[in-house]
This record gives sequence, structure tokens and C-alpha cells, in this order.
Amino acid sequence: MNIAQRMASIFPTADAIPEKFRLTPIHQTDYLISGELKTWDGPFGEVWSPICCMEQEVPVPIKIGSHPRMNQETCQAALDAAVKAYDHGQGLWPTLPVSERIRHVEEFTWRMKEKRTEVVNLLMWEIGKSLADSEKEFDRTVDYIVDTIDALKELDRVASRFTIQSGILGQIRRAPLGVVLCMGPYNYPLNETFTTLIPALIMGNTVVFKPAKLGILLWGPLLEAFQKAFPPGVVNTVYGEGRTVVGPLMAGGQIDCLAFIGSSKVADTLKHQHPNPHRLRCVLGLDAKNAAIILPDADMEAAVSECVLGALSFNGQRCTALKILFVHASVADEFLKRLVDAVNKLPFGMPWENGVKITPLPVRDKPKQIAEWLEDARLRGANVLNECGGTAQGTYCHPAVVYPITPDMQLYSEEQFGPVIPVIPFTDISEPVRYVVQSNYGQQVSIFGRQSDQIARLVDPLVNQVCRVNINSQCQRGPDSFPFTGRKDSAEGTLSVSDALRVFSIRTLVAAKNTQANRELLTTVIRERQSSFLNTDFIF
Repeated sequence: MNIAQRMASIFPTADAIPEKFRLTPIHQTDYLISGELKTWDGPFGEVWSPICCMEQEVPVPIKIGSHPRMNQETCQAALDAAVKAYDHGQGLWPTLPVSERIRHVEEFTWRMKEKRTEVVNLLMWEIGKSLADSEKEFDRTVDYIVDTIDALKELDRVASRFTIQSGILGQIRRAPLGVVLCMGPYNYPLNETFTTLIPALIMGNTVVFKPAKLGILLWGPLLEAFQKAFPPGVVNTVYGEGRTVVGPLMAGGQIDCLAFIGSSKVADTLKHQHPNPHRLRCVLGLDAKNAAIILPDADMEAAVSECVLGALSFNGQRCTALKILFVHASVADEFLKRLVDAVNKLPFGMPWENGVKITPLPVRDKPKQIAEWLEDARLRGANVLNECGGTAQGTYCHPAVVYPITPDMQLYSEEQFGPVIPVIPFTDISEPVRYVVQSNYGQQVSIFGRQSDQIARLVDPLVNQVCRVNINSQCQRGPDSFPFTGRKDSAEGTLSVSDALRVFSIRTLVAAKNTQANRELLTTVIRERQSSFLNTDFIF
């Protein structure tokens, strides 16, 4: 069976869906405000799966549930609850000892783990992520929480001592920023939301979080865990259209920190809606157009393998995906042949199928948009090299290898965020370097080659353009202990297990002249445990 024939039968009939993965539509009515699970009785938004069912040889989208479309009044109540719980830094949560905040996060973690099966199944149904990748996202999120707890313990141990400088006694610790608005992306709706939500919480901030536009229902199983693990008002949820929900929240000026992962255009809009932008802290993960540079001496097998993974993992729907490939003209033919062969061999199908790599797309108009990009490229002289590349069947779009890309094509500069691999030949190494320099984005780049002097000559200028240079490997976020950020329009602030703790807090100190009276005063405060901030406890 060729690729076209397999595509024609990619979607199952309803009775062919494995029983263990079947999903009963979910009418999500609960939302969390001030420690209460409330029931929404207003309008609802529909949730459609990228998975279709075949009916009379036609793929028909499946409605898998609904979610609240909250009004401004209810969303303001969620923000008010967070503001009240923070209480200008005087609330229970921001004044709790670090060890107590850790205990609450640990309780949430074991409650979250009880919901693994439900959340993983919803990841598959809501965004079309494969079973293996959905499980990996859940497990990696749990690991991230555990690592964050360990990092905070270490950070607090370092801060548990007093410093004496120039006749001044001081203890320096990190204090929370205030109320944080967390908004994650649809491609990693669980993991990337938690990479901001958890460090914001554990550092003593209170949070309002809005699920991504896709991947909404998977939060339902976790609401009770939030409710039971955290004090009232520490975690609050809002649902609805970003334009009608988030704008008014920002405009009120009560948000102290914006944690957003999405497009730079939306981030700019949100920042400008705040009446005091100079007071607003921002932690932003934004757009990227990461390039790979394949040098003449590159190991072709390794380069192709990493480029396929980098460009097409989760259908290319990753900010860290390789979104454009520069290959030296002398090895372009060999590289393209190997690349096309590798793409043609990728298993595609439903998310629960064993070993599947390419799945249906959750953004419903994405196949149409991809078709427009490919048509633009064809009109300007490029070709789709692989069988059925760019061909759509319902919500499924087969990956496309497009060559040769030129600067006048949309795929040259636009971030495709989908299963398209644009390839450009080059003869002078200055060409791909110039592309990276002139790009509006500066997240990562990958270099494939064997000559140390050539690699070194590329590394030195590129580290001043992007924030991670990968040698003979794809672009990626992990491991989570490494810094994750970008230059230009790609990011603001740095995320990693340890960096995130710092970005959601600020260094604060208590100081006094090093006199006998002050030493005795501070000793009494510490010995009698009169302060959460001033202490020398060592957290094991």
C-alpha cells in the first residue's frame, strides 16, 4: 500500500477506535476561584478533536466536549481572589516558610500523578499528540516539579546564612513578585504551562492561569488537586477567548508578572494593555525560526536523522523545531535523497497507534495554510520532493520537503509551525550566517559538521545571535536544567529549573549594623522562630 492509499484510510470508523482509548464527551463546567470549585452556567465553547471518524468514506470531525466561556466579571473575581491571597505580600502564601510551600507543591504532585491516565488520553484527543509523546509530556512535567523542589531547597540552603560586609549584617533571600498571570501554549499545554506555573507558585506568588486555546479539557482532572493542595486564592482558573478575557485583566493593572508562551504579537498586545508596563515583569517564550546548517563534511546519516527529528517531532509544532535547513550545494543531492527517504518511512496515523510519528493537526485551518505556503513556493520555483508531501486528508497533512527555497518565498521567513521542511542550498558559509543575523528571531541553531576549526568559526559569531548552538544535534529545550531563552523576538526572561525560580522572584535582604545589640536582636528572632524570612534553617 503506497502513501496515498494509506492516507485515504488514516482515520478509523467509530467502532474501530480501541476501547481503552475511547473518549466520552466531557462537558467541563468547573472552574477554581478562591479555593472553591464553582459551576459555570453561562455560555460554553466547543472542543473539537483533530481525530476524525470515517463516515461514508468522509473524515468527520469529532466533538469531544465543551468548556466555559467566562465573562469579564467572573474573570475579575478570579484575579481579585489572587490579589486578596497575596495581600500585598502579607497573605498566608507569600509569608509561608519555604519548607511549607514545598510541602503544598509535593501534595499537589502526588495528587496529579493519580490523574495520569486521564490527562494522557486527553492530550491525544485534544491536540493529536502520540501516546508515547503524551506520556512523556506528563512524566517530564512531574520530573520538572520534583527537580524544581530540589532546586529551591538548594537555593534556600545557600541563603540560610548571614553575610557580614563593611560592618553590615545581612541575610539575602528571594521574595515573590506578586500576582502572576500564566498562559501556556497548545503544543505543550501541560508541560510548558507548568514550567511557569510551578516556579511562580513555589516562590510565593499567587496565580491566575488560563489554559491554551487547545488542550483545555485536560485541566479538568487537575482542578481538584489544585483545590486540595493549595490555600484559597493561591491558584485560580479562567476560561474563554483571550481577547475578551485576558485584555481586561491586564488593563486593570493588578497583574504583577506575565508568564506567556505564544506569539510575539500577542505578547506585545498584552504588555501594552497594562497601565504600568515598567512595573510589569514578563517571562515570555515566543516565536522562532531555528535553522540547521549542514556543512560539506557532515555525517549525512546522523545529520538527516537529527533533522527529521528536529523538523517533524510532533508534526513540527514546537518552537524549538528546525524550521529551515541550509545544506551545502556540494552535498545537497545526497542529503535530499536521504532526507526524502527518511520522511517517506515515517509511520503516520492515529495517536494511539504503536510507533506513530506523524498525526492529525489540532489547528483546523493549518492544512489550508500549508497548502498556500507550498503553492507560493511552487510559483517561485521550488518543488515538493517527497511523495504526497503537503497532501491533506481531513485534519491530517502529510509532511513536505520543499526545495530549493529562496528569500522571496513565504517559507523563507515565516514560522510554519507544522510538518514542512524548507531546504536552501548554499555555497558560501556567510549565507546561512547572514540569515541567522538578519532573522527577527534568535532562539537556537544547529550545526552539522566534523572539522573542529570550521565549527569553532561558526560557534563564535552565532552565540551572539541565538541562545543555544547545537552541534550535530537537533534544536531542543532539554535537559530542563539548561537555560531556555532567546534573543530578539524569541523570548524575554530565562527558564530552566533554577532560572525559573529566580525569574519569578526578586533578591531581597534584611540588613543591620554589626553591633552587639543588633546581633542579639537577630539571634532572638532566629532562635525563637519569629520570622519566616529571617532564619538559618537547612531544608533537607
